[in-house]
Amino acid sequence: MLTLTTLASGSSGNCALVSDGHTHILLDAGISARRITTALKGLGVDPAELSAVLVTHEHSDHISGLATLTRRLPVAVYASGGTARQLCAKLPALEDRLRVFRPGECFCVGRVEVETFPTPHDAAESTGYALSAAGRKAAVVTDLGSVTPAVEAGIRGANLLLAEANYEPEWLESGPYPSFLKARIRGERGHLSNAAGAALACAGAERGAATVVLAHLSRENNTPQRAYDTARAALERRGAEIGRDVVLAVAPRDTASATFPV
Repeated sequence: MLTLTTLASGSSGNCALVSDGHTHILLDAGISARRITTALKGLGVDPAELSAVLVTHEHSDHISGLATLTRRLPVAVYASGGTARQLCAKLPALEDRLRVFRPGECFCVGRVEVETFPTPHDAAESTGYALSAAGRKAAVVTDLGSVTPAVEAGIRGANLLLAEANYEPEWLESGPYPSFLKARIRGERGHLSNAAGAALACAGAERGAATVVLAHLSRENNTPQRAYDTARAALERRGAEIGRDVVLAVAPRDTASATFPV
């Protein structure tokens, strides 16, 4: 059975585990290696059996634990060409571990097929992932400023969607961030608002997702309840009944989530 568990999800660190019970894949490593290995053990996964790390992009909240983790464990790291160049500049020792692809390519890690697609974010070559095994598919789409046709294609047929719902626009505008940072966040290569994340959740549900997990919430400009309520209202307007047609959840920022069956 394919499962997804977020180990952390937010502006201070991002990491998720997708596993079929044999192949164990991390999506990003934006928390300390100690936190990652402790969380894996808590889930019954021996860190030495980790199969790969898939990196979405090079921002620190997605790679801060990568250097120590790869020193401790002989794990392969997959990244797009643009992300790989940034990783090598930041972490030269990582070069021998890197497996480089172009967004849009597919490859296998153990028993899991990995589809990749470009995402619009202010990074070198940000990438979304969809992972499939035994006829089930999980799509991970965070850190994007807009939902493009490539993203829509990437989530098609996913049984579970991990979707960004980063900020509430009114709270962002009235908050303490400087103007340039506010502009970056709300830009086409920034992050998704709650309303945009809710639209992505609806798109995922319409394309087959029975579980939607909202992720990468801003600590300053959002709350789990606001993100949940916005997505729930959007799904219900489309005729979906929460709990029957779609399971809707919010990933915790700093702790592990429940383990979601895909």
